[in-house]
Amino acid sequence: MLGGRTRPLLRVWGLWPTGVLGRRPLSCNAESLEGSYSLQCWNCGSGGGPVRGNGFFCPRCRALQPPDPTRDHFSLMDCNRSFRVDTVKLQHRYQQLQRLVHPDFFSQRSQTEKDFSEKHSTLVNDAYKTLLAPLSRGLYLVS
Repeated sequence: MLGGRTRPLLRVWGLWPTGVLGRRPLSCNAESLEGSYSLQCWNCGSGGGPVRGNGFFCPRCRALQPPDPTRDHFSLMDCNRSFRVDTVKLQHRYQQLQRLVHPDFFSQRSQTEKDFSEKHSTLVNDAYKTLLAPLSRGLYLVS
């Protein structure tokens, strides 16, 4: 019943962004990275990029990564792709994701991470609002 993406998503629930000493200076900004989702970390350059199934943080330097444009609302919110959605589970997942990526938690981070945080938070908000209401959920399923 649980999809192949569930196991990696369970790992993200314990993640929390932590500061990392000795970061390289940024040579780019979020605008230059927009639309270029890569498996390489924008901050430390490590190969492999974000943890597969997670996509929020680099496993090496813990920097917030750009949002994955190919991820749909159901996978983001850890729901089965069907009309029936457990709204309690959806609400818990929404709160959990906002604790990870909300812009308030990135006030002391680089401008790039602040921009990525805003984008992630916007995607989480959109996914939550879409999947919470039956009409918008149905329209999203058929689109």
